[in-house]
Amino acid sequence: MKLKGTKFQVKVWRYLVKIPVGSIKTYSEVAKAIGKPLAVRAVANAIAKNPYPPQIPCHRVIRSNGSLGGYSAKGGLKTKKKLLKKEGIIV
Repeated sequence: MKLKGTKFQVKVWRYLVKIPVGSIKTYSEVAKAIGKPLAVRAVANAIAKNPYPPQIPCHRVIRSNGSLGGYSAKGGLKTKKKLLKKEGIIV
């Protein structure tokens, strides 16, 4: 799959693919994992522009306080919650 976006966006999206089914990460954890610990908002913005949800599993990223955050794909948060539940994650 050829990803079109900024270098930063592609870096974030490539990391998301590595999050195992049934696991979640926070936006902050993603930022740290890609070597940009202070770029939490930028990570959230890159995730919001994900061109291939749920193939690139942005639904597995939540806020540090345990809330869902956002989901820009069709169905919004309702879909995000459904996808997480299907993977055995209740938020």
